[in-house]
Order: sequence, then C-alpha cells, then structure tokens
Amino acid sequence: MNTNKKIELGSQGLFVPKVGLGCMGMTQIAGMDIYGKADETESIATIHRSLELGYNFLDTADLYGPLLNERLVAKAIKGNRNQYTIATKFGYEIDDKEQLTWQFNGTKDYVKKAVERSLKNLGTDYIDLYYLHRLDPNTPIEETVAAMAELVKEGKIGHIGLSEVSSETIKKAHSIHPLTAVQTEYSLFERGVEETGILKTLQNLGIGFVAYSPLGRGFISGDIKSPDDFPDTDFRKSLPRFQGEQFYKNIALVNEIKTLATEKEITPSQLAIAWIVSKGILPIPGTKRVKYVEENNAAAEIKLSIEDLNRLETIIPLGTITGDRYDAANMGAIDQ
Repeated sequence: MNTNKKIELGSQGLFVPKVGLGCMGMTQIAGMDIYGKADETESIATIHRSLELGYNFLDTADLYGPLLNERLVAKAIKGNRNQYTIATKFGYEIDDKEQLTWQFNGTKDYVKKAVERSLKNLGTDYIDLYYLHRLDPNTPIEETVAAMAELVKEGKIGHIGLSEVSSETIKKAHSIHPLTAVQTEYSLFERGVEETGILKTLQNLGIGFVAYSPLGRGFISGDIKSPDDFPDTDFRKSLPRFQGEQFYKNIALVNEIKTLATEKEITPSQLAIAWIVSKGILPIPGTKRVKYVEENNAAAEIKLSIEDLNRLETIIPLGTITGDRYDAANMGAIDQ
C-alpha cells in the first residue's frame, strides 16, 4: 500500500489521509437510490482501490440501507480490518425489525444498542470514529456523549464525533468528553459552518472538521446538465438546490468553476476537493466507482495558488445562495 501523507483529525490522536471515502451511495436508503444505481461488486472494488492508493478512511452509517451499507463495508474489509480507519454513525432510530422509525434517539440505552449492532454489521470489535448522526432534541447532548465516552473506556470506539450540530451543542459535548471531529455538509456550494461561526468554534477547541458532500451532491462534478438527468427515485429530486430556477443559477456557477479547472488541466471535482484540502479540512467525497475514487484521491496532491483560491471564492463568494442542502423537513431536524 502506498503510504500517503496523513493528517491529524482534531487533536485526540486520530490520523487519517487527506481525503476520505464516503460510502453512502453504495447502497439504497429506505428503497431510494443515492446518486444512481449501485453495484456491490464495483462498490467493493472501489473501497479496495482506495486502500491501494493509500486512502483508507471509510465513512458509513447505520442509516444507510438501513444497515446494508455497514454490511457492505464489512465484506470489503474482511480479513484486512486493521488496514482501514472506519467511521460510522448512529442516531436515526432503527427498530428491531431493521426499519427506520424516522425519529432521533440519543438516549444512553440506544447508544449501547446501536454500537453493538454496528460492530456486528461491520464485522469488527472496534470502531475508529463514532458519530452521533443527528441531535436528539429530547435527550441532552451531555447524556449522549457520556454514554459514548463509556464506549471509549470499553474499547469499542476510539474517538467521538458529532454531525450537523451548532456551536452551543459542540461546546456542551466537548466539556463531557473531548470530541475528535464534527461532520457537516461543506463545499463551494455550502459554507454555512463559516457563516455561523461553527468552523471557528472547532478551531478554538482543537476539533477536526469533516466535509461531507464536498461536490455539492455531485453538482460541482459538471456532469449534471438538467433536472431530468436523474430518475424519480434519486433523492436529489427533493433538494432545493436541484429545483426550478435555482438549478440553472447553479449550473452557471459550475460552468465558471469548469473554466478554471480546464485551465489547470484538472477536473471540476478535483478543483473543489483541492480547495477544501487547502483549508486543512478533511473532505469525504462519496463514490461507488473505481474511476472516481482514483480521481478524487489524486486531488489531495493538487496545489492551488492564492490566486486560484481567490478566484474560486470570487465565483462563489461567502453568502451566495445555491439552495438549502435539504428539504424543509430535514432542515428542521438539523441543530442550528
């Protein structure tokens, strides 16, 4: 395996490559395709190729499937577990029939139940980074993190993370047990963590930041030309970013990004990922294809000049409206 230069995620001793692999699209969620149809053989080959290239950080969650994604990851890493760094998440409640209730559950009892299920599904006895996927509004974050801290003591998880949470929640959680990472959507199309001060909070506390959907749900790849480019079963149909007039405004922005990428002889996706890496942030672009994992990982070594960075942020200045990252119901579930 090529030993790619690693970075420390946060300040609790977790070292990862400069780019991770988001596995969400490798399975359906509740019967809905994520970024098109997935093929298990190709998905597993993608995970293996990423490792060969020195990029061994995999991001999954019990929500994905539900549970099917963790089981796919288990197949991919079988016999080679120690070569990978695995992050998974819990918090979307899954009942004993393996069905989503679409409620959030961060209670102490559920934390214990969820981790045992994930350990079994992943075929491992430890999880490197364990996230609370969404804040449970009915359970104090202190209770949830205290239960996660017990899992650290037991050796079942190595590090604690949160996803889509406010600065206030981060501070409360970190006071109970040091957080290693916070994960939120972040890209040229979505910079809310800068606007709300969350990124500053993380920097002040020594907590790492993980950027999911660094390609704006695939928009910045430049491959999407029309809202009709994906079938009705693709969840992006429900996202404001892909609807109505906003879609075509975003296409215009992507075309400008493509122009700069062409000048630099790289792809728009590589430019967007390199922009995030240049900020010391860990992007986890999702893919289920070998071709794209090779392209995404190569972006880690692309050097952008101050002029390049300024030009990108002139194309899409902080505060540019590109459409909410979820529909109204799911935006309401985010701790803001």
